[in-house]
Parts: sequence; C-alpha cells; structure tokens
Amino acid sequence: MSSDAGAHTLGPHVVGQRVVVRRLLPGETGPSGGPALSDVLGTCTAWGDGVCVVRPDGDGSQVPVTIPIRTIVAGKPVPPRPSARLRVSPQEAQRRALALWPDLETEPLGDWLLRRSRTATARRANSVLAMCPSGVAGAYERVVAHYESLGQRPIAAVLPDSDEDALFRDHGWVPESHDHDTVFQLAGVAAVRRRLPPGLPGAQLHVDGHLATARVGPAASGVAAVDGDWAGFRSIEVDPAHRRRGLALAVMGELIGWAAECGATTAYLQVLGDNAAALALYERLGFVEHHRYRYLAAAV
Repeated sequence: MSSDAGAHTLGPHVVGQRVVVRRLLPGETGPSGGPALSDVLGTCTAWGDGVCVVRPDGDGSQVPVTIPIRTIVAGKPVPPRPSARLRVSPQEAQRRALALWPDLETEPLGDWLLRRSRTATARRANSVLAMCPSGVAGAYERVVAHYESLGQRPIAAVLPDSDEDALFRDHGWVPESHDHDTVFQLAGVAAVRRRLPPGLPGAQLHVDGHLATARVGPAASGVAAVDGDWAGFRSIEVDPAHRRRGLALAVMGELIGWAAECGATTAYLQVLGDNAAALALYERLGFVEHHRYRYLAAAV
C-alpha cells in the first residue's frame, strides 16, 4: 500500500472535484477474510497533512469523511453529479408539464396517464403518456377503448426504443406523423435569466391564473405556466418577417421573469429534434436535453 498520490489519480489537484475513493479500514476484516474496504463517493474538500476529506453525495447533511491518504488503495475523479432536476424520470418530467394545458382531463392507467383536452388539438394534450411500464394488465386494450370511446384516434407518447415503444409497434402502431422525435429540455430559471442579453425589446405580459402570455406587438408571442417550482414554456413563435431581432428572447425574458417571481426554479420546454435554430437558441440560454420521445398512433 502506497501513501503516494501517484499510486492513484488523486492528489491536491482534485480538491473541489467529485471523486470516488476506495480505502482500507484498518483493523477490520472483509467478507472474504481479507482486509475490509470501503468506497466513498463525493466532493473532495481538502487534501493535505496526510488526509483526504470527502463530502459524500447527498442533500448536504452528510458528515465529511476524513480518509488517511496512506489507506487509499484506489481513486479517481468522476463526472459531476447531475442536478436534481435532471434525475427526475421522463414520466415524472412529463407529468410536471401538464400545467401548460389548463383544461386537460387526465385519468391514470396504472403508471400511464390518459390525457384529453376539449379545446387543444396538441398531441401532448390528447395521448396516453406511456414512458414507463403501466403495471396494469390489459393496459394496451384499455388505451384503445378509451380513445375510441371519445371518437379520437389513439396516440401514445413513448420513449424511443423502449419496451412501451415495442409494445405499441407490435400491435401495428406507426409514427403518428413525419415529425422528428421531440426533445424535452430543462434549465435552471436563474441560469436562464443570467444568460439573457441586455437591451431586449419590450414585451407585454398578460397573466391568467397560473398561465401567462407575453407578446411583442403582433410579431412574437409565447405562453408559460407555473406549477410549484417548475415553469413550462410553449408556442414561442416569431413572425418570419421579424426574425433575428431578438424577439424570441424578449418573449422568453418576460416569461422567465414572471416565472421567477412566482417562485419557479426549474424551466422546461419541448422542441422538435430537427429544429436546429430553436435548439441552438435554447442551448445558449442554458437548456439541456433531459429525454427524447415520439408519438405512435394506431394505423389508419
């Protein structure tokens, strides 16, 4: 066993980084009868005076672990821990996004969710959300019966190449349209506000309950909804004759400012995967991909 940091890839240079450290537990015996080992995963907060201090991953309440360097047998830096918002499952993230449709009617089908809107024609508001196992026998047949009873074509929102994707395709379902898969993106509200450039055109805001609409004259508009600490954005549209003037950013700026005042900390939006201009715009604002999904429909 070496006390030299060169025996692994740890050392003073990893202070402030997330690391995994394997250490010996002196005086203890492992399950096989040999020396006992223990792993610590967290942020290295100090290295020196013969010890390495690691704050374990968690909610911040964990007690830092002081590890004698001489007991370290392996270790390396690891990628930063994803933010809490990125660890939310696709199904849960999609459930958070229901607030964008104020008249949405929903019915649980195990862990799936049947969605219907009497006014909106968007697929997000008129499809079964099936991004995890339903846990219900006969779920497929019940989806078909539900939407046929409403006089609607059955549509399912599924993760690409998932078991649910295969389930519906095995029943002859096909892509609902020629659209690319949809990208569900997330960002921190504060981070988006910091990235907005100064001097944007002014936008007018109209608030109706948990929904808000921002407009820059007749040229640009967008809608936002706040539910708890999540804020969603949709229909960010700019007249083609007025593009490249910062109007989309002006609309986003007005809406994100309102969302922040409402206490939102997480922002989400959804963009078709082939909309390169929109994806580039939102990437500059700090949005990152959380998941992609597609719509399948019963064959006509």
